Amino acid sequence: MTEVSPVNLTEKEYSIINMLQSLGLPRTESTAIVCLKVCNELRSLHIELVSGLRQPEVSVAMRPLRNRGWVDERSEKRNKGKGRPVKYYKLTVPFPQIIQILEEEFLRDNQEKMIALKRLRELEIIMQN
Repeated sequence: MTEVSPVNLTEKEYSIINMLQSLGLPRTESTAIVCLKVCNELRSLHIELVSGLRQPEVSVAMRPLRNRGWVDERSEKRNKGKGRPVKYYKLTVPFPQIIQILEEEFLRDNQEKMIALKRLRELEIIMQN
């Protein structure tokens, strides 16, 4: 495995993180997605370096992303065989597809809220009569 040197996130990438957060994704998950979008496959340590997240935050962020099927995790044993394996993470879903999924979730959630508002209006009319 070739080591990828971490990069710094640009203003554009921080904007993407902020937009993902505005759609309801936690900061840690949003940041991890953008890091993996920029660098393809990264070690946990590199995600920490690129994003400024701490190691526990990286681990916590990856769990729901793996559960959604958006991120793949693989472990690689260290050369000397001691210590914990090194974890590598990679987006398994293209970023445009993640945007599409978030859009569908947003529309579904808002549709449910609109139905609830309509029902409240109907109940209010019934209660006034």
